[in-house]
Amino acid sequence: MLQKSRRNFIRTTALAGTGMLLAPDGIAAVSLQNQNSLKGKKVLYVYGGWDGHEPKQSLDVFVPWLKAEGAEVTVSDTLDSYLDEDLMNSLDLVIQIWTMGQITNEQEKGLLKAIKNGVGLAGWHGGIGDSFRNNVEFQFMVGGQWVAHPGGVIDYSVQITDKKDPITKGLNDFKMHSEQYYMHVDPNVKVLATTKFSSEHASWIDECVIPVVWKKYYGKGRVFYSSLGHVMKDFEGPEVLEIMQRGIGWAAESKYAPKEKWVSPVYG
Repeated sequence: MLQKSRRNFIRTTALAGTGMLLAPDGIAAVSLQNQNSLKGKKVLYVYGGWDGHEPKQSLDVFVPWLKAEGAEVTVSDTLDSYLDEDLMNSLDLVIQIWTMGQITNEQEKGLLKAIKNGVGLAGWHGGIGDSFRNNVEFQFMVGGQWVAHPGGVIDYSVQITDKKDPITKGLNDFKMHSEQYYMHVDPNVKVLATTKFSSEHASWIDECVIPVVWKKYYGKGRVFYSSLGHVMKDFEGPEVLEIMQRGIGWAAESKYAPKEKWVSPVYG
């Protein structure tokens, strides 16, 4: 993974509020005015679940940036927020980092209804890719479910497979030292980046290609997912942070932008 100092990492996030994202090495500068602005968007940031994915620490990475972009952010450490129908109807975007855990039927219904009606959803790694393992409708909404990370924290690479989509445009393939997520994935998603597995930790998956970054719809709602971001240090990799920020911006436009059309059931 390309390295960058903690100071530059914080500076990148802060400068986003000025309208220009600081371009790290290998990434072209992107004017956020030409991307999907978060200004005035109402965002619910829900965190909790398994502590190993650093949900609380994620607030320091994403909430200041969201606010600098002009978003109105409500931070919640309870899934009961999904029961507040007035709140859910007022939102433009839900960002969730809640690995494993359990969600009640009513909580799930509140979230699913909001997204189906046009609220966007964005998340990363286990925050939505391994939430609520017993809830298949939630998984249907997200578009995939984590099932393994062979070898644990390892070196691997990410391949940008869609160089025209605004979320990945201008980005090159990059290396990671983290968990390489093996996912069960809905073919009805637009895949933007993939990773190839080796036989080192599981011989039967040698050269298997699995999506890393995708976007999709659930009803009228835009859903964005990246399997990167096991811990907050991973977001010091410039591509990892850039992809997530752009994906959040895309999902936040769910109620306002025309629905995109694609048929892309091929991961490679």
